[in-house]
Amino acid sequence: MWTNKNINNQSGRTFLITGANSGIGYETAKALYQAGAHIIMACRDFNRAEEAAKSISSAAETGSLEIAQLNLSNLSDVKDFADQIIKKHNKIDVLINNAGVMIPPASKTSNGFELQFGVNFIGHYALTGYLYPLLKQTANSRIVTVSSMAYLHGKIDFDNLKSERDYEPMREYAQSKLANILFSLELQRRIETAGDAVVSIAAQPGANKTELSRHMSDADYQAAVDRIGELMEPWQGALPSLFAAVSAEAIPGKLYGPDQDGGYRGYPAESPITPHGTDVAVAKQLWDYAEQVTRVTFP
Repeated sequence: MWTNKNINNQSGRTFLITGANSGIGYETAKALYQAGAHIIMACRDFNRAEEAAKSISSAAETGSLEIAQLNLSNLSDVKDFADQIIKKHNKIDVLINNAGVMIPPASKTSNGFELQFGVNFIGHYALTGYLYPLLKQTANSRIVTVSSMAYLHGKIDFDNLKSERDYEPMREYAQSKLANILFSLELQRRIETAGDAVVSIAAQPGANKTELSRHMSDADYQAAVDRIGELMEPWQGALPSLFAAVSAEAIPGKLYGPDQDGGYRGYPAESPITPHGTDVAVAKQLWDYAEQVTRVTFP
């Protein structure tokens, strides 16, 4: 059973975590801070990030924290953010693409994408690409992309990525989380082709009590609990991300998630990926699309 007590001393290492002010991201940042790491908390809401940083640092003086404002729903902002990070830092040991939005009212990013697809996938694709040179020059660096069990129900609809036809909240969420897995695996294939020493790994947190469900009605929330069972506390849901980020046992190009109840509860273990999550043709098409709309090319 792997827990945050298995995390080795991370002093001298830098982790950039998107959405680090709440939920899984907060617990990921907290655990790594307690292991001595320097954490870049990349968050949309600067004030909430400040509050989260105060909460993390109040427990113990171990690592260090840095707050940086990042709006993943605006590609221009993503570029500006990455430029600032590159100017300030000479390395990133681990990038954790954690931030996400789930089943909001119909809305779009500044660049016209359906919000969930735009933030959960497109924004993180661009961020990873902009920061890739920094990751590439850092020894033993990793890129961890957080997906969800919702990917099981996802399908990439290339004709509706900007809600050209219609919008169904959970369908679009599942699509974005499938995109995260396809991206993570395709990135690892491209890294290997390029001969770079970076590693790409996917993680999924299982079922957790976080703010991600804030757009669900009470009835829908209860129905979900009835269907999938008891929800874990966020610290436990953060374990797969932490395992993927620091464990020597984490394998490139794999997915890690809870080991019990079909991936909804438990402790980190390698998770099987369904065929539609390992579809190389769809992954390449998705990558080509992201490359075209963001104009970000890597590795």
